Amino acid sequence: MKDYLLIGVFLLVVEIVYIWLASKIGIVDRPHHQSSHTGVVVRGGGIIFYIAYLVWFILSGLHSPMIFLGLSILALVSFIDDIHSVNPKVRLVCQFAAFLIMLYEMHVFNQPWQPLLLLSVACVGAVNIYNFMDGVNGMTGGYSLVAIVSLWYVNEYVTPFVESSLLIVVMASILVFCVFNFRPHAKCFAGDVGALSIGYIVLFLILKLFLQEAQLYWMSLIIVYAVDGGMTILHRAFLGENLMMPHKKHAYQLMANELGMSHLKVSLIYMGLQALCNIWLIANPGNTTLFLQLILLSMLYMVFMRKYYHLHVE
Repeated sequence: MKDYLLIGVFLLVVEIVYIWLASKIGIVDRPHHQSSHTGVVVRGGGIIFYIAYLVWFILSGLHSPMIFLGLSILALVSFIDDIHSVNPKVRLVCQFAAFLIMLYEMHVFNQPWQPLLLLSVACVGAVNIYNFMDGVNGMTGGYSLVAIVSLWYVNEYVTPFVESSLLIVVMASILVFCVFNFRPHAKCFAGDVGALSIGYIVLFLILKLFLQEAQLYWMSLIIVYAVDGGMTILHRAFLGENLMMPHKKHAYQLMANELGMSHLKVSLIYMGLQALCNIWLIANPGNTTLFLQLILLSMLYMVFMRKYYHLHVE
């Protein structure tokens, strides 16, 4: 416990130093027409997730080096993109490379190429949804905290699948980030480096659990993001929009912008929904639970959009 407290203090100091340094050299996010915030805020505070994994990687004796390599590629390109825009094609290639490295570490390259390609595309899509959902204060930190705490519980009390120390160190980094982001006026945003890094870590953990147990229902641990992201993509495709262009059509964006709900209230709604889904899953594990959650959340999304989408302003 003492070691984890020391790591937590170290991460807190690193985050404070980063926020100070980033504000000095201009790594900041200024409001624009796609934003849900109004002031200038430090960007890239989510780099603490990568640093936490780096700390764990060193202290663990360089455990799972290929996962760290994939995360490093993703974090580096994303951090550069937070400072100077990176060509979308370059970003996409790096994201595929990062997940192919992850899948190689998980020893799935002996499978036929078709399911491997499908899994790679799904992973890249999922991590980008994780990034798209990072639009209001508290969302990335709060939602990721629910996911990691749930994974820790599964690891401790249901089926061990990963080193507990990794989950605790990542949890510490999320709590540190929330100190500066889970507030009405955030001191920093996660940035692409943060949202994509924590998304990569969460997906790695869920995939590791999925491959060990050979059970699809563990995907329920991030089903709220999956439904919002997936349904929004389908909605935009139905409208004939360019899916590569920025937009403000996610349910959380309508809540924060058109309905005027506070950022923290929106984040708490998403956290609460995912926490309920995770409790349900742990109490009743099975593909039936996954299917019912998928149906109920999709219906909730459609009812919400039917009632409030007419208020939407792009």
